[in-house]
Amino acid sequence: MKPFLGPLCVVAGSLLSSTAFAHATVAGATPPHAGATFEADFTVSHGCDGADTYRMRVQIPEGVTGVRPVDSVFGKAEVEKDANGNVTAVTWTRPTGEVKAADTHFFHLGLRMKLPAKPFTSVFFPTTQTCRTPAGVETVVEWSNTAGGEHSHDGDAGTAPAENPAPSLYLLPSRLPGWNQYTVQEHVHDLTVFKDALIVWSGSQAYSFNPVTQALIEKEQGVTALTQIHPGTVIWVKY
Repeated sequence: MKPFLGPLCVVAGSLLSSTAFAHATVAGATPPHAGATFEADFTVSHGCDGADTYRMRVQIPEGVTGVRPVDSVFGKAEVEKDANGNVTAVTWTRPTGEVKAADTHFFHLGLRMKLPAKPFTSVFFPTTQTCRTPAGVETVVEWSNTAGGEHSHDGDAGTAPAENPAPSLYLLPSRLPGWNQYTVQEHVHDLTVFKDALIVWSGSQAYSFNPVTQALIEKEQGVTALTQIHPGTVIWVKY
């Protein structure tokens, strides 16, 4: 780690984060840290061709444990388990009488769970959305595409949005305020996963999501811009 020079420390200030929403997504009030308990908020932004959403079934991937759903105004939750008692899916179903005549509402569905201890990887939650018309006609949409995830290293990642993407969480390493050292075991090609960090160092390379800080990095003698991180690389990150 190279000691960071004064001007860069001063301008490496607060950063804003944003989340891109698809039709069925998952996020949380806190960052999803690998190995931590996480309260997930699944959102349903609209129904199917004008029909209201009637049922949502979320598959729980292997490695996600301690799953406990939250009943919501959408409807009560039912869990499915395997032979070992692990939750494999959670389904929320609305009472038939509460399904609206048109697609007018935005819904939240909650889960509390423990995430796998695999930082710098994506966890996908394939989701089945069922919509229903007043006449009882149902439409099913599978949000199950795991190709080209938000921070994946697929060859076509970033070139076009995946069709019907599965809700996913990108797992971040645990951290403390100040400097943190990590040995990265997965290829990280999208460094915006560090957008809430002040700066990332790898040898004589550095990165910051803050454009002012990044510009100073590129002007600093003997320092080059960090653009990707290969497996086995030791990095220093300041939060």
